[in-house]
Amino acid sequence: MGYKEEFIQIYQDKVTREGSQQFLEWLQKTDFFTAPASSKYHCACLGGLVQHSVKVYQVMMEKHFVQGSDSEESFAICGLLHDVCKAQFYKESFRNVKNEQTGSWERKPFYQIEDLFPYGHGEKSVFLIERFLRLKTSEAMAIRWHMGGFDDAARGGSFAISQAYEKYPIAVKLHLADLESTYLREQGTSEVRK
Repeated sequence: MGYKEEFIQIYQDKVTREGSQQFLEWLQKTDFFTAPASSKYHCACLGGLVQHSVKVYQVMMEKHFVQGSDSEESFAICGLLHDVCKAQFYKESFRNVKNEQTGSWERKPFYQIEDLFPYGHGEKSVFLIERFLRLKTSEAMAIRWHMGGFDDAARGGSFAISQAYEKYPIAVKLHLADLESTYLREQGTSEVRK
């Protein structure tokens, strides 16, 4: 089973609230299942975004899910959808790169950011999801702050992230799962860095 099929199976098994099917139909009309997860860092490859989303969900469930305390639906929503802001975000382009062995210039593809809706990162994911299904406050906070210290607001000095992490454990769990997936489990997944 590929990452797209795994994503859809987990999503349909775990996410049952009103609007979830319409959101999945919308996702399938975007490039979510073929887009990269980044321009050059992790999963910068065809289908990288869905690969990363599934991996983050798996790490959340494996490392942080507490039976009787956590919600499987919330973990699925947060893990699978935290980076939905990256759908319709990258475009493939080309640049000339010098081949060090031959000395000649070669045309190489790369992913370029083309943000048509510059609303932020986590904020944009929350906004897009909420167009179809209602998020719990804890889910919205987790998705909004999943970037941790890499978030522009946190880098700018905002203390709201600390308050969110204190009040909503799922926000910390999503951030940790995102970090582990990105930096430990997705090594070698970027075609640009191979």
